[in-house]
Amino acid sequence: MDSKAYGFPYEPFEEILSHLDAHVKAGRIRHIGVSNETPFGVMRFLAESSGRDLPRMASIQNAYNLVNRGFEDGGLEEVCVREEVSLLAYSPLGQGYLTGKYRNGALPQGSRKQLFERLQRYESPQALRAIDSYLDLAEQHDVDPAQLAIKFCDTRPFMGSTIIGATSMEQLKICIDAFDLAWSDELETAVNALHADQPSPCP
Repeated sequence: MDSKAYGFPYEPFEEILSHLDAHVKAGRIRHIGVSNETPFGVMRFLAESSGRDLPRMASIQNAYNLVNRGFEDGGLEEVCVREEVSLLAYSPLGQGYLTGKYRNGALPQGSRKQLFERLQRYESPQALRAIDSYLDLAEQHDVDPAQLAIKFCDTRPFMGSTIIGATSMEQLKICIDAFDLAWSDELETAVNALHADQPSPCP
């Protein structure tokens, strides 16, 4: 098929896997994965790897957090659970918004928003209401909001790894300690109720 048949260039799935296979066999790569792929794309990669004895996609890296659960919609969650392709969730803290550090218009010196001013997806009225509701939930349960957000991701059945980032040792400790947080049925129910009321306002 012409790689421009749909009006945009693309590399055939089997060619991508063949090139990756060469690196796997050379010992440069152990496992392969995709990022921001569609359900169709994931399934095509899996079909090509199975039919041609090529490396199998082990993971998919997508944004995923309390205010962006789009991964659960449109088929990706089902594909990954059934085909055992693990999610590597990036932006579990909503680029810092789910920590509460930008609440009420705060702009900490040296923060990503202060340095780059590119977090608009988290600043719509719907987004700010949703973020506030999760910050309130954390406060009600006496939980650090960053830890609530990270542990939420960690408890999903399709999760392979929750990607954390920190610019200080204090932030790193908060993030690492989040994985030891006890996740109760009460928290699960509360989080899902908030999501049902305001589904993924920050896609």
